[in-house]
Amino acid sequence: MKFEQLIRVIEKTSNTLQKRALSSVNQLLVIRNWLIGYYLVEFEQKGEDRAKYGERLLETIEDELKRKKLKGMSVTNLRLFRLFYNTYPQIHQPVADIFKNQIHQPLADELLSLNFQLLTKKLKLKKSKSVANCSKKETDIQIPPLILLQHFSFRHFTELIKIKAPLKRIFYEQQAIKGNWSARQLKRQIESLLLERTGLSKDKNVLLKTIQSNQEIEQIEDTIKDPYILEFTGFKELHAYSENDLETALLNKIQDFLIELGNGFCFEARQKRITIGNEHDRIDLVFYHRILKCHVLIDLKVKAFSHGDVGQMNFYLNYYKKNIMEKKDNLPVGIILCTDKEETKVEYAIAGLDNKLFISKYLVELPSKNELLKLLKEL
Repeated sequence: MKFEQLIRVIEKTSNTLQKRALSSVNQLLVIRNWLIGYYLVEFEQKGEDRAKYGERLLETIEDELKRKKLKGMSVTNLRLFRLFYNTYPQIHQPVADIFKNQIHQPLADELLSLNFQLLTKKLKLKKSKSVANCSKKETDIQIPPLILLQHFSFRHFTELIKIKAPLKRIFYEQQAIKGNWSARQLKRQIESLLLERTGLSKDKNVLLKTIQSNQEIEQIEDTIKDPYILEFTGFKELHAYSENDLETALLNKIQDFLIELGNGFCFEARQKRITIGNEHDRIDLVFYHRILKCHVLIDLKVKAFSHGDVGQMNFYLNYYKKNIMEKKDNLPVGIILCTDKEETKVEYAIAGLDNKLFISKYLVELPSKNELLKLLKEL
């Protein structure tokens, strides 16, 4: 064997087994989320003490699971799991087969104690009812559930369950499998109205072939950075997964600078992830100011300032106002730092801070624009 062949075979072996490992993780993640969706629906419909929890059922579940240190069980995700189960009840068969043949005995015994056989029976009934409500055309072209499970990660399913029309969903399932699309590619084609464009095209096959031939190849690293995978496997979401060395260095400097000011900044989070639907955004730095009694959100842009940066910060502030701040807290404050070779800009996002006393205190306690400008020029 030549040296070049040795390198190629090692690379190929490593990549192939990495993909196999990720495929297994993805499949188990899909099964877990589908089962959680089933449990939620069953409890909401038949739980003996469900009425006790009422409308705050999911919030209560989130609090309890968080107390048990289970990751990825936010209210948003729980709703997603429930919708996943309701959209894809037919997945019950491969799930049952996998548990029968592959799952470790203790977990299998636990599932049997939850009457998993009855679960399968109910799901078959649910499937037969759902099929009866579909046209024959739809049932004839439905993709076998095992094929769906083999080809799609949970990120794929989060895009597909947004599509309400069954025929439209089946179209994207078929094309995604045929083109071996990543979840990102699937999302792009749905958002660019591929189905509608295909319907308007005179030569539909040419359009679809062009789409399939122009697909980019998703790297293994992109899959590993998937927040669902990180939560499921227990890995932490570190800034190193998503930030380049320059941005990391700048954030380190800004973080140290604000803490050293000694004006009440308490560091809270870095690359704080907020998720709405299947969209993940990250706030670069989050502090809590013990004097102002508010969160301070820092967004770094390694580019010139644009009006879109204000819209993004406003989104972060609204999210914190609705989901994070406590009753005793003042409204959150956002600081946008933009830097490039041509100019340096600092923008405060203080819309809504109409309490004059608070604004006055805010101006005293937060670093001045001159201080921030000096910091950025030194970076």
